[in-house]
Amino acid sequence: MISKVISSAVLGIEAYLVDVEIDLAQGLPSFNLVGLPNTVVKESRERVRAAIKNSGFNFPVKRITVNLAPADIKKEGAIYDLPLAIGILAAQEIVDAAKLSEYVLVGELSLNGEVREINGALPMALNVKEEGKEGIILPEANANEAAVVDGIDVIPVTSLEETIEFLNDEDLNFEVDQDYQLDLNPEYKIDFAEVKGQQAAKRALEVAAAGGHNIIMIGPPGSGKTMLAKRFPTILPDLTLKEAVELTKIYSIVGLLSENESLINRRPFRDPHHTTSNAGMIGGGRVPQPGEVSLAHHGVLFLDELPEFNRNVLEVLRQPLEEREVTISRSLTTLTYPANIMLIAAMNPCPCGFHGDSKQDCSCSHRQIERYRNKVSGPLLDRIDIHIEVPRLEAEVISSSPTGETSAEIRQRVNQARKIQYDRFHKQSIICNAEMNGKLLEEYCILTSDSKELLQQAIERLNLSARAYDRILKLGRTIADLDQKTKIEVDHIGEAIQYRDLDRKLFAS
Repeated sequence: MISKVISSAVLGIEAYLVDVEIDLAQGLPSFNLVGLPNTVVKESRERVRAAIKNSGFNFPVKRITVNLAPADIKKEGAIYDLPLAIGILAAQEIVDAAKLSEYVLVGELSLNGEVREINGALPMALNVKEEGKEGIILPEANANEAAVVDGIDVIPVTSLEETIEFLNDEDLNFEVDQDYQLDLNPEYKIDFAEVKGQQAAKRALEVAAAGGHNIIMIGPPGSGKTMLAKRFPTILPDLTLKEAVELTKIYSIVGLLSENESLINRRPFRDPHHTTSNAGMIGGGRVPQPGEVSLAHHGVLFLDELPEFNRNVLEVLRQPLEEREVTISRSLTTLTYPANIMLIAAMNPCPCGFHGDSKQDCSCSHRQIERYRNKVSGPLLDRIDIHIEVPRLEAEVISSSPTGETSAEIRQRVNQARKIQYDRFHKQSIICNAEMNGKLLEEYCILTSDSKELLQQAIERLNLSARAYDRILKLGRTIADLDQKTKIEVDHIGEAIQYRDLDRKLFAS
């Protein structure tokens, strides 16, 4: 007797259907799995056998052959436990096979027949819809996540027995709080109004948020760099539903969704430690998993104490910063993960942190300072649009009460600027000024005669590279959008040049 159950698996951040074919034949009792199963999949034989027996059903004393198709892709994880058990019972005609061609089954089984939580439920549910299937049967713990996808039936089950009851036409009902899922306007416990002083840095962060620009902050210890960076997500534009789904897919496959969280509703803020490896930063493993740059997709990657990171780790950031995605090649496969991030970096001007400080003398030698700054390469700095100095706060500012704007006020201006960019680029494949290529720069970065003259002088005096020139144009376009101006005026270019001038002063040999 042969039965067939449809299951699912994830490769990268996309899911695909897996046919679980079961053949029960006469012969010596055995249980064989083919179709490139890994060790965890092979171990499902014992879990499935115990789950069927402990759920009150007879396990067949026959030669059992299971094929997982397509057979040329490595199968991993315990998600095939439930479809394997259902397939064996269907081959014995204990389960009605009528619904098996329309529903996708995924889930890990415990020895007593309970169905346990899995990773990757959202991409699987999206694939079920794309393939035109009726619905998906999955663990109850994953139901909220899968129910984000409309147009399919989401059937949550807690045990093997419940799954059999549904397949034998005993309906299970499940409702999802859609209002919670679509709440893409989260409240934050921190606010920009709490930051004292540092108006120039706040303005630079507003420009960065408005145009999707990368930024580096340089200043002595205790000047507020980390405090500013952690509040940066509070002024970023609201997540769209499409962005939220893309982000949730990544967190789903690595199992980082919080309990009862169906849809991530705020932009991520990732701040890896400076001991992070290459694989931890961009992703890796035998079958590559997402790294920090992908977990920060549509959000912020914050690298505190930038020169303390391994030089190789910093250099691997070049591709994701330029291409907005990262490709990882291994012997088994090559996968591409999204990495549309905003990079915020912070560093001291020297090892002791007080070079150029007005209150405390620097204890570093010229050689130590040079070696420290050379840990950050020129090509990486060129990919960071804004360079801003965050100086020590004066005593009167530290002792005063915060008087700055709230995050909500700044975010309102950022959203207005992003709306202008959305209208500008809605026919393009980009969403913000930082992503413009050379052709779009010529089309949308229209300078007044005064601003054009000022930019020409800056190129000659500061010896700016072609990439720096493009960055200034993008920054000028963003500042003009914040000012709701069609053309880039001289004030906009002047401010943009200031954001590219600091690295010439600090990193000049």
